[in-house]
Amino acid sequence: MQLSGTPVSADDLARSHPADAIETLNSIGIEAATAAIATLKPEAAAAIFNHPGLDRPASLIARLAPERAAEILLRLHTDRRVDIVRHLAPSSRRTLCALLPQHVTADLNRLLNYLPHQAGGIMTTEFVSLPAETTVAAAIQHIRQVGSGKETVYAIYLIEPESGALTGVVSLRELLMADPLSLLGRIALGRKPIAIKPDAPSEDAARLISKYDLLAVPVVDDQNRIIGIVTVDDVIDTMIEANTEDLQKLGGSEALDQPYMSMSFGAMLRKRAGWLSVLFLSEMLTASAMQTYQSELEKAVVLTLFIPLIMSSGGNSGSQATSLIIRALALNEIKLSDWWRILEREIRAGIVLGAILGVIGLIRISVWQQFHIFDYGPHWQLIAATVAAALVGIVTFGSVAGAMLPFALKRLGFDPASASAPFVATLVDVTGLVIYFTIAYAILKGTLL
Repeated sequence: MQLSGTPVSADDLARSHPADAIETLNSIGIEAATAAIATLKPEAAAAIFNHPGLDRPASLIARLAPERAAEILLRLHTDRRVDIVRHLAPSSRRTLCALLPQHVTADLNRLLNYLPHQAGGIMTTEFVSLPAETTVAAAIQHIRQVGSGKETVYAIYLIEPESGALTGVVSLRELLMADPLSLLGRIALGRKPIAIKPDAPSEDAARLISKYDLLAVPVVDDQNRIIGIVTVDDVIDTMIEANTEDLQKLGGSEALDQPYMSMSFGAMLRKRAGWLSVLFLSEMLTASAMQTYQSELEKAVVLTLFIPLIMSSGGNSGSQATSLIIRALALNEIKLSDWWRILEREIRAGIVLGAILGVIGLIRISVWQQFHIFDYGPHWQLIAATVAAALVGIVTFGSVAGAMLPFALKRLGFDPASASAPFVATLVDVTGLVIYFTIAYAILKGTLL
């Protein structure tokens, strides 16, 4: 691995596979990486920037001489160019767009109107389209002429010559296997093309590609005219990024917009301090709840022994439910209207899971008492019953709270992943204490309390 600031040979980078070159560039400082890229031919540099594994591509482009950066941008795939320009500062964006051909700038500005999580935001305008009356031989000849300028040629999209409306799709395999004199429209006859609108979520594109086993899905406007395609590799990159953000949010942190090792120490603190402070303030309610039951704790100090055990069980059950529901919502396995069915299911699951833990807790207290490992006092049976009943109540509440919070956040327009496991655990901690001591008072009243 290269050290930060270590010069990198341009010849070595040019001879390397783009993935290997990227590994080297990602391991060195940004100034050294910029200097190395500046020595490459525009075609070699574009091959590196076209790869999604390159860290800080926008920062690298911004540090290059504007003319050099424009040469590289011009050779990039459309969707990759959009993704990089989207992350440039406005001043850098204006400078580079002024150096690009007018038709490229117009296409770029049009695509930038779509959000990154929409199908239009990840589509490429590099596709092959032909009238349905074209012969197979003519189509193959056309691909030979224009194919080198396209990112991918997975299929030929058939369009109406006058309206430009999408009428069918012929895969490359079908094209190669067909009679050279056959018409493209006859090959696609009877098949309605699968398509998506540009403002649809990128997750919908992923579902279509998965459901119909596609390599690319066409993007059409309101007049059913094809304006781009979303390829399977773009969907994979988008899903990896989205899943990474969700996992980071589930951990109680803001999503990182840079690789972990590329972020400055200050930026890392800002990403983590906000949520950590919110969780800390929320946990203060736990201290307030314990103060409320101070007299009960003084009378039955033995109850404090089980607070960590019971609270963690509620938090764990809530975290389980939250993770399952967030994932099911992301995969469109459930909808907002299913909340009542989920509530009923989680109540039953919480009661059964709580009962299982309650039995384990009851057995543990009994064994410790009978074998004199610890003396819980003359009312140890009531203490065991309190712990068992509290586990049922708290685990049930945790399961329900963890399952319903993502629904509430999505209804309010927030990202369900914000219902992070730490947040659910904090909520259960506060409410769990109330449940625990309420049950303890009901069972132990007249004895320890």
